[in-house]
Order: sequence, then structure tokens, then C-alpha cells
Amino acid sequence: MASAVNRWHDAIGYPLQTISENFMITVTDLKKTYHMGDIEVNALNGVSFEIKKGEFVAIMGPSGSGKSTLMNLIGCLDTPTSGTYVLDGDMVSQLDDVELAAARAAKLGFIFQQYNLLPRQTALRNVELPLIYRGISGAERHRRAAAALEIVGMKERTDHKPNELSGGQQQRVAIARALSGSPSVILADEPTGALDTKTSAEIMDILQRLNREQGLTVVLVTHEYDVAAYAGRVLTMRDGELVGDEKQTPRMTTQVVTMAGVAGK
Repeated sequence: MASAVNRWHDAIGYPLQTISENFMITVTDLKKTYHMGDIEVNALNGVSFEIKKGEFVAIMGPSGSGKSTLMNLIGCLDTPTSGTYVLDGDMVSQLDDVELAAARAAKLGFIFQQYNLLPRQTALRNVELPLIYRGISGAERHRRAAAALEIVGMKERTDHKPNELSGGQQQRVAIARALSGSPSVILADEPTGALDTKTSAEIMDILQRLNREQGLTVVLVTHEYDVAAYAGRVLTMRDGELVGDEKQTPRMTTQVVTMAGVAGK
């Protein structure tokens, strides 16, 4: 994979990130209150933590714990009621909608449970789409998208549409789409929720390799302990509060999955 990663960064013109002591994400006393008529719902109650560049962090918690609200704030999809959020050195907690959209495009790559691929578009075209909105030329889009698909083992399936791919292959295309814009952070929301155990392990292997070999910061939301075990740190949410912050030795996939061979799974 390392050679594919290097070719990808050569294609997009960005150097490899290096893991440092600098913080990629810093949230301080983050609060989010929703108003439902006369009722106030405190979704987040003063959450504070830091995530270093190059960390792989899982956010866990039961339904209603605040983890989805926290993910929306980290993903620049919403703004906090109070508190501060610094993303890669930029204060984003007080940005307007246009500025938030710019921050999302420049800094973040998203991976969702349901893939969210356009059904009539090929894998290559799906990966290119975010780059179209950024005004990147056709030749450059193609180069970046093809390199990202190679990383996730989908080089031989660039012309396939989603209905011609398995669930695991569709998720790999979604990961390539997240990578195509050279994000600082990958945000993965239940990325294995629709997959079987074996395919889930392969997807987690890809995320681990991107984290270890490329230095990408990965933030994963999950309710599954088996999935959170692949992260090096677990944040636990309950009732809108951060109740746990533990480092751990990540679980490594027991099978050897080469990036070139993943596409056939």
C-alpha cells in the first residue's frame, strides 16, 4: 500500500502528512442545545478533548448519548451553542454556513454507513464528484480519483456502477471519494454498519493502513466494541457528556489483506 499512497500524493501534489504532537482537533466546553417548542434539549454538555494529528479515535455511546451531535459539529455540519472548536489550527466554531462548507471541502473527508454513491455513475465518476464542485480540471480529477481508487484496491473496477459492486466494494469507493480531496481528517460514521464481519474487518484494515502508513487522522463513530477495538483511543459519550477517554492497543486484522487484492472481495 505504501507505494500506492506515494503515487496518490504524487498525483495530487501534496506531501505525506507526518504524525506530530500538534493537535488536529481541539474542542473546549462544547455545548449544543436544541429548542423544541418550550423544551430545551441539551445534546452536548460541556465536552472538551483534543485529538492529535495522526491519531485513530473511536467515539462510542448509546443512542441519545450525543455522539451524532458531536460528529456533526466536528464535521462542520452544525455550529455549537457555545464553546470552541479548532480544526487543524483554524477556529471553525463561529463560522457561517458558507465558511463551514469551505472548511468541510478543504479539511474533511466523510465515510457513511450507506455509501451514498450515485447509482448511475461509475466508481471513478463517484470519486471525482467532490473535485468537480471544487473546480478542479478534468484531467486532474481523473488522476486523483484513479490514484485514490488504487489505494483501496479498486483499480480494476473504475468503470463499474454501484449495482455491479458488492457492499464492501461500494464502501471502498466511498473511502476513495473521501480521500480524493486530500483531507486532513477522515470522519467515518458507522462505516461497517451495513457489512458482514469479514468485510467489516477488511474495511477497518484499510482505515488502519491509511492511518498508519499515510498519517491520516481518523475519527470513527460506532456503537460496536469490535469496531472500536481497531482504534488507538476510545472516547465514550453518555447523556451529552464525555464520560470516558481511554487509550488502547489497536486490534490488528488477523488476515493479511493486500491493497491490490481487496478489490476481489
